[in-house]
Amino acid sequence: MWLIALLVPLLPTIFMVSSHYCGKLSILCHQALAWALRLVGGGPCLKSTHVFVFSNCTHGKGDSVLETFDLYAETHQSLCIGPHIGEILDDVVKSVRPLWVLELGMHCGYSSGRLLRLLPHGGRLIAVVSRFLHSSAEAIPTLHSFLESDQGTSDGINLVLMDHDSQQYLLDLLALEREELLCPSGCTVLLNRGTKEPMISEESWITPEEESIPTASKQKSQTGGFANLHLYFAF
Repeated sequence: MWLIALLVPLLPTIFMVSSHYCGKLSILCHQALAWALRLVGGGPCLKSTHVFVFSNCTHGKGDSVLETFDLYAETHQSLCIGPHIGEILDDVVKSVRPLWVLELGMHCGYSSGRLLRLLPHGGRLIAVVSRFLHSSAEAIPTLHSFLESDQGTSDGINLVLMDHDSQQYLLDLLALEREELLCPSGCTVLLNRGTKEPMISEESWITPEEESIPTASKQKSQTGGFANLHLYFAF
C-alpha cells in the first residue's frame, strides 16, 4: 500500500517519460525481436524465402514482390541486397538503359527482380545462379549463344552485376573481355556484402594489363518496356 502511495505523485512524470520514449522503445524492441528471430532461424533458406514472398506479394507487381522480400528480411536471414543498395542499382539501370544485362551470382531473385522491372523494351537479363561451384567460369564461354539470338543486332552485354565470389570478380571480367562479350561501353557493378555501398565507376572496360577492376562508361538506349530472363544453371 505504501508503495502505491509513493508512486501516485510520480505518475505524471512516468507518463511523460514513457510517451517521449515510446517510439524509440518500440523501434528498439522490434530490432531486438528481428535479431532474435534471425539468430534462432539459422542461415538463409531460399525455400522459406520464396514461400513467404509468393504467399504475401501481389502477383504481377514487381514493387510488391520486392517489398515482400524486404519484409521477410526484417525477421529472417536473407540473401537480399536490401532497399538501400537496391535503389543505387536502380539508378545505374535507369542511367545505362541496358539491352543486355548479365548477373553473375543470382541468389534468391531479389536483384533479378529489381533489374527486370527497369529494363527497356526488348531488354534481357542472363542470370547465373551462384550456388553451383565455378558456375560463372563455366557459364561465360556459353553466353555467345544468347547474344547471337538477336541475329547480329546485339553489341554485347551493356551491364554486368557481380554478386558472387569476390575472388572471381577480376577473373570473370577478364574472361568476359577475352570472349568479346562486352559492349564497347557499358557499366559493371560489384557488390561486396561486407560493405554498405556497391562499387561503381565510369571508366572504359578493363584490359588484361590492369590490376584493378574499374567499370565502364555509361551508355544510353532509346527503347523502353518489358524484359526477358535467361537462367543459367551450371552443375
